[in-house]
Amino acid sequence: MNRDFQRPGRSAVYGTQAMIATSHPQASLIGVEVMRKGGSAVDAAIAATAMLCVVEPAMTGIGGDCFAIIAKPGAKPVTINGSGRAPAASDRAALADQGLGEIADNSPHAVTIPGAVDAWCRLHEDYGRLDLAELLEPAAKVAEEGYAIAPRVAFDWQAHAKRLARNPATAEVFLPGGAPPALGALHAQPALAASLRLIGRKGRAGFYEGEVAEDIVATLKALGGVHGLDDFAAQTSAYAAPISGRYKGHDILECPPNGQGATALLILAALESWDVWTGCTDPGERMRLYLEATRAAYFLRDRAITDPAFMQTGVDDFLGQAAIDFVRREAMRPAPDARAAHAARRLGPAPWETDTICLSVVDSDGLVVSFINSIFHPFGSTLLAPKSGVMLHCRGASFSLEAGHPNRLEPGKRPMHTIIPGLVMQGDKPVLPFGVMGGQYQSGGHAHLMMRLYEQGMPLQEAIDAPRAFAYQGETQVETGIDAGVADHLAANGCAVTVLDAPLGGAQAIAIDHATGTLTGASDPRKDGCALGW
Repeated sequence: MNRDFQRPGRSAVYGTQAMIATSHPQASLIGVEVMRKGGSAVDAAIAATAMLCVVEPAMTGIGGDCFAIIAKPGAKPVTINGSGRAPAASDRAALADQGLGEIADNSPHAVTIPGAVDAWCRLHEDYGRLDLAELLEPAAKVAEEGYAIAPRVAFDWQAHAKRLARNPATAEVFLPGGAPPALGALHAQPALAASLRLIGRKGRAGFYEGEVAEDIVATLKALGGVHGLDDFAAQTSAYAAPISGRYKGHDILECPPNGQGATALLILAALESWDVWTGCTDPGERMRLYLEATRAAYFLRDRAITDPAFMQTGVDDFLGQAAIDFVRREAMRPAPDARAAHAARRLGPAPWETDTICLSVVDSDGLVVSFINSIFHPFGSTLLAPKSGVMLHCRGASFSLEAGHPNRLEPGKRPMHTIIPGLVMQGDKPVLPFGVMGGQYQSGGHAHLMMRLYEQGMPLQEAIDAPRAFAYQGETQVETGIDAGVADHLAANGCAVTVLDAPLGGAQAIAIDHATGTLTGASDPRKDGCALGW
């Protein structure tokens, strides 16, 4: 179905051989170039992500974490968990005794061991074709020589300039002349370029051993951190089978905890075959039901999801009938009561902050990759290791300091993670690698995208473009594109609606039509990205 060409919008991209969809043109371009050289979808994902670590510094970096879902023809899909653990010397009680109620985003204790590079190297070893140095060199060259600041990147940079000013080493690199770079200005990170090349030559040892690890540990120790070189040497990623749920005849695959993908599956399970939902035709009430179901599912998430080795509730129980009944029951409660019941400490950044990058790749051999890489808050912790140019994430800010909380800080533990790649299957065939960015929003975003695609029947690009809303704890946010009648209905039913001044997240996806061999790539106009293929 063609869009209305007289209205502003974006066409989807079509191909038959290979496709990549990312949030920045330079990343998409390098991904295509890698596959044209004979590289695999994993090679393309690594090269594109490395580029995004340079040109979207607020969203991602080598000092962060990643997750991916990989579907190889003839094999069952697998996930990889590239999230890092708390240092072995972490001490929750000591922090609580200092009177801290939570871990601040710019605290050294918010920095778990970055896991992304280890996962890149593991994936490259198992699925890559080209040399790792060749994959990282385009990003290194751009970091060394400079890149032009894209529109959405400039917007985010300006919005978070005050956070960047908190740390002198960070401000020197990211606030040249005391201000964020303007749209179209050139920005370079030569120290980061050197680190990327070191990783290219030495693999994971280039990050977790030697000068880069030493620089990161020294930076954190100077700020009161308890990280040691042994923590970096011990960091490993791990493969696991995906978890899944059924929605409108499709299998929706997510990474297992410590990611929040189970929350997306719970929202969809609560709506699937629920007579209140299926019998509702009013757009405003349908939005209210979806939002309150989201609020309730996140309430359960915040009390259950953490490192699976420490979870007190299994995934089967989290997705079980009792949880589904709870979400449905809570979705029917008056909004003020629901907000009061679900009030809790926020875990991480405000829901409307669109941190994180995600990308989807399909190569000519049918290898499918759904990939996500993040430093959590925009610009992560804003703590920069100056010699290596590594901006450190703040994923440990999600840890609780409450003694009995499942997601409490403990040595060697991985925190609850917001970043979640997704993959839709029909039978044994992958049909949609996808991701929805946006911090806490991602589980709600996954569910919303699936609803628009498989319940409302929207074309892929239109489903990604469609206006969004999000309910979490006591807050209800809507984008400016939400229909006024829908917003009025939410307000009339007790929702304290906030119209956002920035969009909710972003998204990338590739639809695979196995009958025709056609690939359809779509990238979110909320970001600077594009899909490219042939």
